[in-house]
Amino acid sequence: ENVTGVAMPSQYTAEISNSDAKKLAENIGINFEIIPIQNVFKAYLNSLKTAFKNTKPGIAEENIQSRIRGDILMALANKRGALTLNTGNKTELALGYCTMYGDMCGAIGVLADLSKEKVYALSRYYNQVNKQEMIPKRIIERPPSAELKADQVDPFDYEVVSPLVDDIVVGGKSKRELIEDGYDKDLVNDILRKIRRNEYKRSQAALCLKVTAKAFNRGWIHPIVNKFEE
Repeated sequence: ENVTGVAMPSQYTAEISNSDAKKLAENIGINFEIIPIQNVFKAYLNSLKTAFKNTKPGIAEENIQSRIRGDILMALANKRGALTLNTGNKTELALGYCTMYGDMCGAIGVLADLSKEKVYALSRYYNQVNKQEMIPKRIIERPPSAELKADQVDPFDYEVVSPLVDDIVVGGKSKRELIEDGYDKDLVNDILRKIRRNEYKRSQAALCLKVTAKAFNRGWIHPIVNKFEE
């Protein structure tokens, strides 16, 4: 009774996302409400029309939607004397696949020390323990998407990237060890680069619940400037 789930659909949100969210809320017994963001998003774009003139729509427009949602959640938390729970996972945080002041907002990151694959595993385990589909099967099996533009899907093969991130962050493995373990050299270099370059985001992320040997926040402190590489 102290938890509220908020669906904030835009024109890019699939109807099954709304129905699955509602079903999940009913199954686990939390409050649920829907606050559409289409009109707010249109107002933003109208205000930025001159500033964005002669540019193609892209990541800036996509991230506006995420920031609108973050602002709504923080407004609800302020009004109701509540805390916003951040639901970003460790893989997303590591790669910087998250929007500052958008889906990164919140008082505490409840999944921030769980990789994307572990979140899926935990979801399946939760259903197994309850002996029913508490979390609708479609939520677990659908290709993950931020739904910030038409036909968008996450740009990572999480079955490969998620354990790779864990080997780097938790396992502390070097580039040489990762390649010897069978990871593609170009992929290793790309993921290491993404982890390094997104340290500035993590330094501003919500505190996380620590469940592994090494979590972000105070368990992971790396230089942000001075061309730090290793």
